[in-house]
Amino acid sequence: MMNPSIPDLLRDLVSRPSVNPMGPDLRGHPYLEAGVTAYLEDYFRALNVPFTRQSVAPERENIVARFESPGATRTILWEVHQDTVPVVGMTIDPFAAEIRDGKLHGRGACDVKGGMTAMLTAFTRLVRERPAGAANVILACTVDEEHTFLGIQELMNQGIKADFAIVAEPTLLQIVDAHKGVARWKLRTEGRACHSSRPDQGINAIYRMGHVLAAIDQYAAELAVTPAHPRLGPPTLSVGRIEGGVSVNTVPDSCVIEIDRRLIPGESGQGAREHFINRVRELTTVPFVCDPLWMACPALDPSNSDTVRQLLGQAIDAVEGSHEVLAVPFGTDASTVTNAGIPAVVFGPGDIRQAHTKDEWIELAQIERAAEILFKLATI
Repeated sequence: MMNPSIPDLLRDLVSRPSVNPMGPDLRGHPYLEAGVTAYLEDYFRALNVPFTRQSVAPERENIVARFESPGATRTILWEVHQDTVPVVGMTIDPFAAEIRDGKLHGRGACDVKGGMTAMLTAFTRLVRERPAGAANVILACTVDEEHTFLGIQELMNQGIKADFAIVAEPTLLQIVDAHKGVARWKLRTEGRACHSSRPDQGINAIYRMGHVLAAIDQYAAELAVTPAHPRLGPPTLSVGRIEGGVSVNTVPDSCVIEIDRRLIPGESGQGAREHFINRVRELTTVPFVCDPLWMACPALDPSNSDTVRQLLGQAIDAVEGSHEVLAVPFGTDASTVTNAGIPAVVFGPGDIRQAHTKDEWIELAQIERAAEILFKLATI
């Protein structure tokens, strides 16, 4: 525990499941982050640094540790989430943390326990070496990033202060300073149930939804040609899930779809939902009801991140020789951090194409370089 190597530290983290149940109230192995949180508490206690735990939901706590550097002129927030997506469909043992050919395999290895390992390694080095002139570093390990962002929202509600932030996600050691946001809600059509042998006596909610879906398809096409962000492109909308009916011999009285709306800077989730409702009602006469937003994450606006881009770029160049600044379509905790007044970018080891996959893995050498970059950033 006092000085684990990068492979050992990552193996410890991956072998401790922290699967986000993604909505259902599931607890016990392998669900929720409590096992990882307990490991991190032991780690920070052994390192003899101040830390706090923030209760977010039952068995779900953020843990926040601090490196305090005498005479520091800036404070940097390093943020990383503890949870992973589920393991359904994986073709490897998700928690064996097996190392082959310089890669560690397992759920969360890439997203984002490899990034957590890099941050812990750099943080530990700062604590032990205490380099002169280093920045203060707050290392926040949050919960529920993969579903509703409860952890980062609680962290920001606590009023945490920093000059800028690095949010860990797999970026192949490049800087991501802009990404789309996301808003999600459910839409329902109602009908009247009856026996399927007399469908004329009922109202088929699935048929109704078919008409609504045709209107949504037209709306999504219109959205795709609205004014685009110069780096992120236009906003988009997708229907990702549908559910209706109780049996094949019953005319269904309810049908529900789930909508995923990707936001660009300047848009809000609530505004996107209202625009959707108004336009789709113009496109169909079929009645429908939209539930309130069940999740909203804003877009990451790059306009205030000049300083962190410059300093992190210097640190990357010192290790890698060069770097790129990218915009991506997926969402992260960075936008919530930025909206709370702390300029943030996304950075970490690993390739997003390996995240959430059936045989998820990460290159160990890239974690080593990420740790070196983070250490250099704190000592520039």
